[in-house]
Amino acid sequence: MTQTEIPLSPDGSPVEFYARLPAGSSPRLIHDSIPAGASILDLGAGAGRITHPLLQLGHEVVAVDESPAMLAYIKGAKTVETRIEDLALGRRFDVVLLMSHLIENPDIEQVRAFLTICRAHVKDQGQVLIQRDPPERSYVDEPPFKREVADGCTISMRDLSQASSEILTFTLDYEIDGSKWSQSVITRPVDDDSLKHELALADLEIGSFLTPNRSWVSARPSTALPA
Repeated sequence: MTQTEIPLSPDGSPVEFYARLPAGSSPRLIHDSIPAGASILDLGAGAGRITHPLLQLGHEVVAVDESPAMLAYIKGAKTVETRIEDLALGRRFDVVLLMSHLIENPDIEQVRAFLTICRAHVKDQGQVLIQRDPPERSYVDEPPFKREVADGCTISMRDLSQASSEILTFTLDYEIDGSKWSQSVITRPVDDDSLKHELALADLEIGSFLTPNRSWVSARPSTALPA
C-alpha cells in the first residue's frame, strides 16, 4: 500500500496505526480518577483505543469522532459520527474526555468550541479530563526523539520547527511490527495560565492534576447550568 492509499482521518491521522496502537496506562489512570461505573463521553475517540478498555472496566462509553473509518473499529459502545464542535446529544455525562492533545490545537477558536461542548455535556458534579504535554516541556530545547511506547511500537519526531512564538510543527513517524506511518503535526503548547483562561471562558476550572507532570488535568464546572 502506498502512502497515498493509507486511510487517513480528516485531521491526517493514519487510521490503521491508531487501530493497532496499544492503550498503555491511560485507561487505568482515567478509571482510578472517576467513580465506578461512570458514564463517559469520549471526544475524538478514534478507533477506540481508550474506549474499549474503559468498557471492560465497567463504564458506559459514548464514542465521538468525525472519521467513519475510525469509528468502524469500535465495538460495544454507542458511536456518534460528527465533529466535536457540532455535537449536541441532549444528555450529560459523569465524565467527558478531551484527550489526544486536542487542547493544543493551534486554532484557538476551535479549542474554545471543544471546551464549550465539554461543558454542555458534563454533569454539574462531573469531570472533564484533559490530556496535554507537560507544561514545562520544551521540544525546541530537545533533540528529535525516538521512543518505544509498547512492545514492537515506536514513535519518533523529526523536522521540528517553531513556526511562531506559540506554534510548533513537526512530523511523527510511527512503526508497529514493521508497518510504518507518518503524520504532520501543528501544535500550540498550553501552560497552566493559558489553560485556566480557556477553561474559565467555558465555565470550567481546574479541579486537580492527575499526574505529577500535570499532563492530565481534571476540570470541573464552575457553576451549575440552568435547569
